[in-house]
Formats: sequence, C-alpha cells, structure tokens
Amino acid sequence: MKTRNVWLVVFIGVMMVGSSVYAQKMGYINSQKIIASYKEAQDTQERLNKINSTWEEEGKAMQKQFQEMGEQLESQSLLLSEERKREKQQELQSLYMKIQQFQAEKWGQGGEFYKKQEELMQPIFDKINQAIKKVAELQNFDYVFDTVAGNIVYASPRQVDLTEEVIKDLEKGLESSGTTRRSSGTRN
Repeated sequence: MKTRNVWLVVFIGVMMVGSSVYAQKMGYINSQKIIASYKEAQDTQERLNKINSTWEEEGKAMQKQFQEMGEQLESQSLLLSEERKREKQQELQSLYMKIQQFQAEKWGQGGEFYKKQEELMQPIFDKINQAIKKVAELQNFDYVFDTVAGNIVYASPRQVDLTEEVIKDLEKGLESSGTTRRSSGTRN
C-alpha cells in the first residue's frame, strides 16, 4: 500500500512538471531572413558595401603602387648606388607598413568598418528585437528562438528565473566541500 501511494505521488509530480513544460508556448525566427527581407537593413547593408568598396579601392591602389615600386627597384638595382638602393628599399618598406596600418585601421579588430557597421546596424537590430517582442507578447509566446544564432531572443517576463537559486545551490556545495577540506586538513 505504501509503495502504491509513493508511486501515485511520483506519477502526479511527473504529470504536473510535464504539463507545465507543455503549457509553454515557443516559437522561432530566422534572423538572416528577417535582415535580408527588411528594406531598412538592405539599404544600410548597401551603404556599408559602398563604404567598404571605397576603402578596398584605396587599398588596391596602395598595393599596386607597392608592386610597381618593387618592380622598379628590382629592374634598376644594378644601376643604383648602394645608398640610393637603401633609400628605395626604405621607401618600399614604409609603403608596406602604411598598407598594413591602413588594413588594420579599416578591417582589423575594432576597425572603422566594424564600428560603422555597429553604428548603422544597431538601430535596425533594436527595431527587429522590438518587433519580435511585440509579436511574441501579442501571441502569448513564452520563448522565441533564433534558428540561425541558436539562442533565445525573447523570454516572457512570466518565466521564473532560477539563476539565483542555482548560484545558492552551487555555493552551498562549495561551502560543504570547503568544510570537508578544512576538516581533513586538520586531521593530517
């Protein structure tokens, strides 16, 4: 009889947990498709492409100049004095450094292109997130996932955040293991 009651309680508990999981309404979005379909995002991407193309042309012109200077130095190396050859090599090295610096400034980590992209695209991302939130709230979704990024882009405020409870549980585990270590340390 006792086992039967225990199993009944376990069954009811599982059903309650299971029903709460099934009661949550989940949806998904494809962020790439949204950005590709959103006119404002397309216009901004076109603007970024133009900026990038301008910089690429500048970079190509500098590389062409570098190549021509290198070829000129090579073809005239027999005719130039050692001092003049060193000057030309220094000019070539200086131009090479200028090209490297240009590329780093434009496309390196934290470069102008990425700053410009963030500046122009962030307002669009904000609008997209507001639209996701609006649709999710109107249709009573608890969670909305992005299939491209694989993350949650919206979570209903009705959801219970277990973060603090998990942290407390982890800290309890650390405290008990710390106590054990101290105890074992005093025994030695």
